[in-house]
Amino acid sequence: MTSPDVAASGSSASAIWNLPNVLTMLRIVLVPFFVWFLVLDAPGLESAAGVWRWAAFACFAIAIYTDKLDGDIARSRGLVTDFGKIADPIADKLLTGSALVMLSILGELPWWITIVILVREWGITALRFFVIRYGVIPASKGGKLKTVVQTAAILLYLFPLTVGTAWLGIVALVVMLAAVAVTVWTGVDYVVEALKLRNAGRAASGNTGDAGDAGDPAAR
Repeated sequence: MTSPDVAASGSSASAIWNLPNVLTMLRIVLVPFFVWFLVLDAPGLESAAGVWRWAAFACFAIAIYTDKLDGDIARSRGLVTDFGKIADPIADKLLTGSALVMLSILGELPWWITIVILVREWGITALRFFVIRYGVIPASKGGKLKTVVQTAAILLYLFPLTVGTAWLGIVALVVMLAAVAVTVWTGVDYVVEALKLRNAGRAASGNTGDAGDAGDPAAR
């Protein structure tokens, strides 16, 4: 006879190994391959046909598509799990963060852009954990817009033809600057929402404490 603890453990394990979570883990696994392809495309190592750049571009495109795919599947099939809620944003930040850092190392993207975006991304992640005792900050429409613009900008920078085409380079820079603007704007918005959530949580706990004291004769 299977004990309840063993059954619960098995159920938890099966929940983790659902299709959306497997796609999320695949995205994490693709990150080192993506980075390695860009390393092979570094000056002095790149192939004449730009094979490694195309490989990096394709790898990023596939990985970023799994982000949309796992979310759609999880919501449509009711497969949203605690593991997915934690692993999915981590996978996204690893992928976009590694792309930004590698583009800056290759000298194709100014470091200040990479630093601003990474500070915002990881700062907001830390902020979410800090205020989680008061509640969860929901993803906003601005946050989704930020993800779309960031993805478009990175794909433009990774596109092999951008490096040697002046007008494509200008388009990539404009889109990236737009991504920076949206990233900073949504970051400020999240900070405001976090402060509201914290203040509401503190007010609620204060009111609960007052009510408890009023009903306790010993506290009068």
